[in-house]
Amino acid sequence: MKKIVLIAAMVLGFAVAASAQPRALGIRGGYGVDLSYQHTVGGANFIEADLGLESFANLNVAATYNFMISEFGDGFGFYAGPGVALGAGKDIFCVGIAGQVGLEYTFNFPLQLSLDLRPQLGLVGQHFGVWGWYPHLGIRYRF
Repeated sequence: MKKIVLIAAMVLGFAVAASAQPRALGIRGGYGVDLSYQHTVGGANFIEADLGLESFANLNVAATYNFMISEFGDGFGFYAGPGVALGAGKDIFCVGIAGQVGLEYTFNFPLQLSLDLRPQLGLVGQHFGVWGWYPHLGIRYRF
């Protein structure tokens, strides 16, 4: 368990401590609510780290490395990527993998909107199976 928490902390720490690149901070809501942080790495690709409440009851931590698949129009982008997830609640604890796919729009001023899906597959713990299969709307301030 200590190794799992250490790995999750390292992934989130990497997202926060990376070199000065464009970042975004905001909320992501749907069937729960997350505090969401994005950090651009390697061109248009980005790391997204979220901490929140799944179904407003269980704690959920997830980090994904998203590849910008296509940028089109003026400010639109389509992205997808793999990641890791950690879930905890009253009687559950779970570690798993995640995948994220989404569409984002960045305005000419520092605001970003996104619509995405991030299903998570529990591999270790009491919650084996898929969770988080709900669309989420993200609103972030870019800096």
